[in-house]
Amino acid sequence: MGEASNIEPLKFSASDLNDDLLPTILELVSDGIWEWNANTGFVYRNPGWYAMLGYAPHSLDNSVLTWESLIHPDDYPRVMAQFDAYVTQRVPGYQCEYRCRMQDGSYTWIEDRGYILARNADGSVARMVGAHRSIEDKKRLLEALERRNHSLEAMVEERTRELSRVNQQLQLQLEENRKLAETDVLTSIANRYRLEKALPEACERAQRFRQPLSLIAMDIDDFKNINDHYGHALGDAALVQVVDNVKHCVADNHLLARWGGDEFIIILPDTPLAEARRLAENIRDRLAGLQPVGDFHITMSFGVVQRFDEEQQTGLKARADQALYRSKIAGKDMISV
Repeated sequence: MGEASNIEPLKFSASDLNDDLLPTILELVSDGIWEWNANTGFVYRNPGWYAMLGYAPHSLDNSVLTWESLIHPDDYPRVMAQFDAYVTQRVPGYQCEYRCRMQDGSYTWIEDRGYILARNADGSVARMVGAHRSIEDKKRLLEALERRNHSLEAMVEERTRELSRVNQQLQLQLEENRKLAETDVLTSIANRYRLEKALPEACERAQRFRQPLSLIAMDIDDFKNINDHYGHALGDAALVQVVDNVKHCVADNHLLARWGGDEFIIILPDTPLAEARRLAENIRDRLAGLQPVGDFHITMSFGVVQRFDEEQQTGLKARADQALYRSKIAGKDMISV
């Protein structure tokens, strides 16, 4: 124990791999071994090779045809192509995975490796040795992993689709909530919140593109008397009737909004003052045909203005209110510009 060992590791040369040693080494590293003497056609297969496939030892013919007959038909062309490529020295080695038929008729996956030990003078194969190793467990594991991956992918895809559907529903709900937040409950037109957003945007657009922008402010004359004499239910019905008639006069690019109570505002993009006045006259004429509410004939007063250069929404709306007030004090059912 006190002295260093002078034992050197074992070394083998090709000549050391005799007929006894080579099969012994292969037995240790594989499930089955084979040796092919190409000059005689004899193929030796060890007992482990037969056991791997469920056959009794040495129960099959010792020829290459035995091996070929056991290869799965779907794998056969690929195996032969790889084997021939190695034998003809087009590739440096032979290694292939394929299915072999077992004694019970089922198939098992194996890994096949081969090495040419000697060639004849003409370059043809003289002697070749190889090893078979069962990889059935590995294949089953890979198949299970693939199925698991496919299952996970399917779950991810389904989850993605579900999230997409939920997102679409949320978007629709958000859009619906936005519409509800910007819509007057009674008349279903734009409410004050929407108007306060839209008017500054209209002013900025008119300034940017140097387009005319007009505004019509209007309210129902003596609407309080309708509520006081006939109740809010008839008053609400009168409001809805007025709005339905006004909507027939405005264009798609106009915004009709309820400013509050019985007061309304129409934003008229790219519309000069004279055209805005004609629209107010059309509305006034249409309302003249409405049925009275009790003893009250429904009329409206109007204030029509066009935006000055650089004028902001506050000034524009204030001038519209002033014009509307002038219509009121002038006798109602009037249009003031």
